[in-house]
Amino acid sequence: MSVAEAVKQKLKPQNLFINGRFEESVGNQKINVVNPATGEFLTTVPDANIADVDRAVAAARKSFEKKSWRGMDPSRKEKILWDLSALIDRNKEELSILESLENGKIVREAMGADVEPAIDSFRYYAGWVRKIYGETIPVDGNFLNYTLREPVGVVAGIVPWNYPLQIATWKLAPALAAGCSVVLKPSEMTPLTTLRLAELCMEAGIPEGVVNVVTGYGHSTGEALGRHMDVDKISFTGSVRTARALLKASSETNLKRVSLELGGKSPNIIFPDCNREAAINRAFWGIFANKGEICSAASRLLLHEDIHDEFLDAMVKKANQLKVGDPLDKGTGMGSQISQVQMDRILGYIESGKREGAKLLCGGERDTEASNAKGFFVKPTIFSEVKPEMKIAQEEIFGPVLSAIRFRTPEEAIAIANGTIYGLVSAVWTRDIQLAHRMAADIKAGSVWINTYNGFDTASPFGGYKQSGFGRDLGQYALEQYTNVKSVWVALG
Repeated sequence: MSVAEAVKQKLKPQNLFINGRFEESVGNQKINVVNPATGEFLTTVPDANIADVDRAVAAARKSFEKKSWRGMDPSRKEKILWDLSALIDRNKEELSILESLENGKIVREAMGADVEPAIDSFRYYAGWVRKIYGETIPVDGNFLNYTLREPVGVVAGIVPWNYPLQIATWKLAPALAAGCSVVLKPSEMTPLTTLRLAELCMEAGIPEGVVNVVTGYGHSTGEALGRHMDVDKISFTGSVRTARALLKASSETNLKRVSLELGGKSPNIIFPDCNREAAINRAFWGIFANKGEICSAASRLLLHEDIHDEFLDAMVKKANQLKVGDPLDKGTGMGSQISQVQMDRILGYIESGKREGAKLLCGGERDTEASNAKGFFVKPTIFSEVKPEMKIAQEEIFGPVLSAIRFRTPEEAIAIANGTIYGLVSAVWTRDIQLAHRMAADIKAGSVWINTYNGFDTASPFGGYKQSGFGRDLGQYALEQYTNVKSVWVALG
């Protein structure tokens, strides 16, 4: 029996994870979890209602007020987070297969882009446990003034479906390092690795109630977390539309702190003096990795007119050679879109590009070859002659669709790059270091990559400008989202 078959056989109907154990939902509503690459039913998870959310938040609040985690010796907390990283490492093959089964991504990407970063997140933030501290401040008068950096309280982490395990740990690891208690809500389509992560948290020694998982839909379970008076902070990764709903819910209740990592329409700007081979390779995987379902996807390829045609010829050649199919096959290069709804959305954008006059160079349709007909596969798609104002150049498609735009001058490239509502990431390819730094200064985005693409490290902050959100994941900056600063004054006279 293959490892994948063994993982599938172990799947059983899932429950909510509350107060250190799996508990049934108060209601009887279930959500089917399906493999999008095959249409195969995997298992069910509860559709948590308001009463379920109340129980999870109450467990988190109780653990926080009892100080079962935040009051623990820092050295012990540090060791537990290290032990958790080791447990994830020990179970990484199972977690990678689970992620591939529920998401449709190839298992190699599940390992390298989800599981390995999750391991690193807990290792990194374990090191911060004993480094979160205040400072003494010289003030006028006969006073001692110092600050304390304290955990913000109960955190709700709302996790998207494209990188379920990775982004769950982006929220959980810094929150735990800061001493918070957490309620995670994974996407209803990809809940399995988050539930398994909760089990591993208990195995590592995290106290009951500190980590909880509620499954359900955004409009019900997510909304309940957004409105809950006992949630102190929300960390959300997802769409602009849902972010607005969460901000409204927070503003109408307890003004909880909210950090948002939202969409992108990221420009990848290529100048003629670049390292051509490296630029082509990074541009290709910048859009077709994870089947394009990436907020940081390099979906707008800005090509200088001197290299436009040659560069696109190379991209199309690679796209036509990319194997689309079974995510568990080691030879596959791109897996299935997450759902029928997402596939239809992508195909709708492709039709829009055709209508508006963009030139379709390859792909542009559903892949129904052989067993792919059972899943939601879209062929890697490249458009040329795209105008900056076209829908496919303005809106986030979240799929394997590349829009190539021609430019002549650096100033024109900057104007095009900044000409959307988004500002998540960007890239510039040139050997002219002065030009590179000038472009980096003028592009309105949270990350600028120079002569690379999708450069990530747990130590480096990630987040957006404009409608790509606010607040930062990763690095020391993430800890600011999960702590409050208290000023203490002591009269010495």
